[in-house]
Amino acid sequence: MENQRSETVISFDQVRKRYRNYEALKGVTLDIFRGEFVGLLGPNGAGKTTLVEILEGLKQPDSGSVTVLGKNWAQDTPFLRRRLCGVLQETLFINKLRVEETLNLFGSFYGCPRRRTGEVMELVELTARRRTFVEGLSGGERQRLALGVAILNEPEIMILDEPTTGLDPRIRHDTWDILRRLNQEKGATMILTSHYMEEAEYLCGRICIMNQGEILTQGSMTQLLKKHCDGEVVECRTAQPQRLEAIRKHAQVLEYNVNEKEGRVSMLIVNASSFISYLLAFTQKEGVEIGELVVRKKTLDDLFMSLAGRGFHE
Repeated sequence: MENQRSETVISFDQVRKRYRNYEALKGVTLDIFRGEFVGLLGPNGAGKTTLVEILEGLKQPDSGSVTVLGKNWAQDTPFLRRRLCGVLQETLFINKLRVEETLNLFGSFYGCPRRRTGEVMELVELTARRRTFVEGLSGGERQRLALGVAILNEPEIMILDEPTTGLDPRIRHDTWDILRRLNQEKGATMILTSHYMEEAEYLCGRICIMNQGEILTQGSMTQLLKKHCDGEVVECRTAQPQRLEAIRKHAQVLEYNVNEKEGRVSMLIVNASSFISYLLAFTQKEGVEIGELVVRKKTLDDLFMSLAGRGFHE
């Protein structure tokens, strides 16, 4: 498995893309290895979509190079089309076709045997709905059908563009479990773009955070939080947040933010367990009543907001 992980299947080398006066990508360099599940995160306009469209061969970079499985789109389009697939936020199907008929139709484009349809329906948990017309499927079932279509020809690389947007939490988690199984059991290399931080935390072994056409940082969740977000968050609510101002001078306090409208004070603390006793003693001495006290580890949400230039408390 270690050797497999060291095999580069996608390589971006100093990729640049400009739209008139807007530079969408500013020399992005990134290698993705076989079997990885990589998340591309960033605010709108960060360059994620442009990078993915170049990977899919839908756009050409202005400069730099992209190789996929050692090939490029200019010379090896038929080869790459059979080995890459994409799952979008929404896929249009023929409403009057049944689930099984839809998969058979798309399977015929790849020359897949009919037995492959049954295997795929089982993988995406649609076997019980095989005779249901597409128009009768729920939103989550339609997205599972789109996933089924994408994996019919057993692609080596899957590009997931916000695949669970609009799905309710239960269906979203079901979809995550299917994606994780495809990655771990089938060895597919997966690239995810998402605005759900929880989704990236659950699925991705490596996360790349982009902003303004550049990769700001990358690594596993553990690596990123240790590098950028060491410490713990202490949040408290009080009707007198201004009376806690003196606490910000304490040596343990790395960041201090106040939301006076909500009566909330948020602090980044070196060691929360030793700080709490000081906080409680301080509030008792000053006569400040605390309505709510929360201690938690920092999350990918905190990291994302911090790197995007906004306070962790937001």
